[in-house]
Amino acid sequence: MKGESQSLDRISALPQGMIETILSHMPIRDALRTSILSKKWRYCWTRMPKLVFNDELVGVSSDMEEINEYKLVKAIFHVLLLHRGPISEICLRIVETQIDNEIDQIILHLSWSKSIKKFIFECATYDYYKLPLSFFSMQGLECIDLMNCKFELPLMFDGFPMLKTLYLEDVMIPMNMLQQLLTNCPLLEELSLIETGKIDVITGNGCAFVDLFKCLPSIRYLSISKCYTKKQDELSSALCVINSSPNLENISLKMFSNGKENSDNLLDLQDYSGLNLDHLKQLEITSFHNYAPEMEFVKLIMAKSPLLKKARIELSGCVSVDQENKMLRDLLLLPFPRASPSANFIIQRPI
Repeated sequence: MKGESQSLDRISALPQGMIETILSHMPIRDALRTSILSKKWRYCWTRMPKLVFNDELVGVSSDMEEINEYKLVKAIFHVLLLHRGPISEICLRIVETQIDNEIDQIILHLSWSKSIKKFIFECATYDYYKLPLSFFSMQGLECIDLMNCKFELPLMFDGFPMLKTLYLEDVMIPMNMLQQLLTNCPLLEELSLIETGKIDVITGNGCAFVDLFKCLPSIRYLSISKCYTKKQDELSSALCVINSSPNLENISLKMFSNGKENSDNLLDLQDYSGLNLDHLKQLEITSFHNYAPEMEFVKLIMAKSPLLKKARIELSGCVSVDQENKMLRDLLLLPFPRASPSANFIIQRPI
């Protein structure tokens, strides 16, 4: 009994800041259970700055859909209504339960908080989940991470003046509206567009994918899984995007191919003599097919990047071992110019 008492005393004696740090690394379900440890711990969870809501909050069972929905919604609102401290980060990952209407109310409740800096959202739905207008009133957001949703900007949209990171995966938004969104994020430094085939490419006003980056001169980190183009081939479009963003430090691209090499699309390096990549430090390309245009693209980037530290190329699964060996031999026998001689050039097979 004495040992148990001393152990309990040590738990109670922990500084408040340390308790909050411990709770921030725990699932909400477990954090709630710490209320039984001592009087000091009873309400500590109500001041957790990071809240992560997912289906595990109530233990979702596949054969009790309506009960699952009721229990999950009740648990989320229970936490939100009893929460007392500022919330800096909110994560909603509801992939096993259909509660779209209730999520509207949850986001409305969150929009009243002025302290939220990071918003992560992933929702399973038979169609894209449409974000409510209340989401756009969260003006203090610095990081937005959205998956499997769609949205339309309000008529009086003033942008996200504090936004620095924007991650969109399987998000449906008209291209002109995406341009309007990016134009109203003056501090944006990091942009990721994943599975871009699900975003409108060209809208009636003639806005093209490459036009997006003309309003983002300060962008530093760029990740694209496909280039949205109609009239330009993929690599030329990527170069136009890169050239429009002179402050880029990190580029991540996923190549798409129609399954055969088109030698007519070879890049003319003279056309890009003015390409400026003075800040680029890291290049990553996945689904690389080792076609001549792709290799010319890599050579051009490395020839224009004096500060490049790492270039990582992940081969497509359709590249055979023999093709990979030939590629390595060619690189060894015919080394290409590099603006940064110390750049680490890595070629890997997909995991």
